[in-house]
Amino acid sequence: MKLPEFPIVPSGAMLALVVLLAPLALVVAATAPDAWVVAPAAALALGLLVLLDGWLAGSLGEVTLEAPADAEVGQGATITVHARIERDSNARAPQVALGFDPRLGEHGTARLDLADTGKPSGFFGTVEIVPQRRGTGQMHELWLRWYGPLGLAMRQVRRPLTQAIRVWPDLSPTRSPMLQAFLRDAQFGLIARRIRGEGTQFEALSEYQAGMDRRRIDWKASARHTALYARENEAERDNQIVFAFDCGQAMCEPVDGLARIDRAVSAALTACYVALKGGDRVALFGFADKPSLLTPFITDSRSFHRLQSAAAELDYVAREPNFTLALATLTARLKRRSLIVLFSDFTDPTSAELMVESVERLVRHHLVIFVTMRDEELEGLLAAEPEKLSHVATAVAASALAHQRAIVLQRLRRLGVDVIEAPHDAIGYRLIDRYLAAKRLEAIG
Repeated sequence: MKLPEFPIVPSGAMLALVVLLAPLALVVAATAPDAWVVAPAAALALGLLVLLDGWLAGSLGEVTLEAPADAEVGQGATITVHARIERDSNARAPQVALGFDPRLGEHGTARLDLADTGKPSGFFGTVEIVPQRRGTGQMHELWLRWYGPLGLAMRQVRRPLTQAIRVWPDLSPTRSPMLQAFLRDAQFGLIARRIRGEGTQFEALSEYQAGMDRRRIDWKASARHTALYARENEAERDNQIVFAFDCGQAMCEPVDGLARIDRAVSAALTACYVALKGGDRVALFGFADKPSLLTPFITDSRSFHRLQSAAAELDYVAREPNFTLALATLTARLKRRSLIVLFSDFTDPTSAELMVESVERLVRHHLVIFVTMRDEELEGLLAAEPEKLSHVATAVAASALAHQRAIVLQRLRRLGVDVIEAPHDAIGYRLIDRYLAAKRLEAIG
């Protein structure tokens, strides 16, 4: 038998009323057995009330859902639901439940109440979902229910959904007023220009002025012109910068609600944006148990979207990374000295040892910055006051892990690696500072 399109079902209030009346029916049956007919009569009356209330709830004209085609991981995306319900009563607001891919939001569900639009039979409501992972997430289904005027019954309907939302890396730091002000006022400007007075590449000669650094005097040119001339240099440009991402198991662990790899991608793209504005060349490299992504070098900030699209393809791999294979592959592809920014993390001494050995070979030919997020959970375990014996054991284990972590980072520093260990929301700006410092010192090329 085919079910009606908008089935009438009892509401929570109706079920609560039945629960309250059930003891009364038992009392009647115990004290006046001859009045047993009262119980089924009352049940029949309640059933008729439910049917009447459901009929008065009205019928559904249409329901539509509006969702953005694109969203950024960790940033809210607004979904709007419109419904037209033919009813004359001022019953409770209609309610909507959405089901979708868990990458689009926690638990893969969202609920909202619809409000009156002011138009006849019109209702609408909005809800914000926060994507948890990159990729394409599918909206699966929509459930809508609306109540009758007595609140004893409701109608509900299920609609399958076909909308999909593409989840991109988080680019909100590149849109931040602080970074935009920096790009306007700092040495790069909105359009990258030549930076005179710094660097080692010769740009021009100018007459020596009081206050200039005497080391900039070009004595040969001054002798030819019988006047003091100073060399004007420009900061080196066209440096190669590679952002390498460990996509293995440790980087898939969440930090403040998002996977570490997503935090790393956001920080890297912010630094990429600044580097492209500075006239340097940028590429992305991703690996886990094997290399998975290596983009060509991008040279123009107008092609920044290509880096964003490539970063969106970095997958979440629940396997241990193979640093030896990955970094050897990267080294073979680089034909000149480059700045390599490695985003990674480690949880055990064995994987850390392999990582240090691979980085040691890498640092012989390239400038390396190692970026890792501060383990706030580990620091919290160390700072907590133990109240039980189990807490003491946890603190001892956490202390051992923290000690191992400090040893690994110190070994990297001794190899000449610039190590950044900071909270996830600070690594992007720390990385920009280190990049600019390396550029000023002409340490990349």
